[in-house]
Amino acid sequence: MKLSEIKTQLKGLETIAFELPNGDLVPNHFHVTEVGKISKHFIDCGGTVRKEDVISFQLWEANDYDHRLHPEKLVHIIELSEKILGLEDLPIEVEYQSSTIGKYGLDFNGENFLLTTKQTTCLAQDQCGIPQEKQKIRLSAVGANACAPGSGCC
Repeated sequence: MKLSEIKTQLKGLETIAFELPNGDLVPNHFHVTEVGKISKHFIDCGGTVRKEDVISFQLWEANDYDHRLHPEKLVHIIELSEKILGLEDLPIEVEYQSSTIGKYGLDFNGENFLLTTKQTTCLAQDQCGIPQEKQKIRLSAVGANACAPGSGCC
């Protein structure tokens, strides 16, 4: 989800809820403690220089059980961040504390904002010698004549 998309979704909501990948909700007394831009400039294991920019939201919860962040307040925080920091319409990454700081993608299901899992990967698999995953096929789908002599199956 990009910054413009969250603003659009927030304008149609009365309350904000963030849902973790396991279905649990972030407690509704959360704070958005940071909105900013994170730039990552790096080189992958194949020697390719890369740059990645994301908008970062940091969610935090405290003992302030009476606190509720309303959609219009979060829109105001986002718009202030755009103005002061010159934020672009970039994808959003959400930081949330569990046993360590977790980084999540962001989506929306019409009711809740979904914190989606992120995965690491090798960006230069073709240069690292990582074997490509073989496609799995059911033998029943191949057909009786598929491996007949001269069919080219072996």
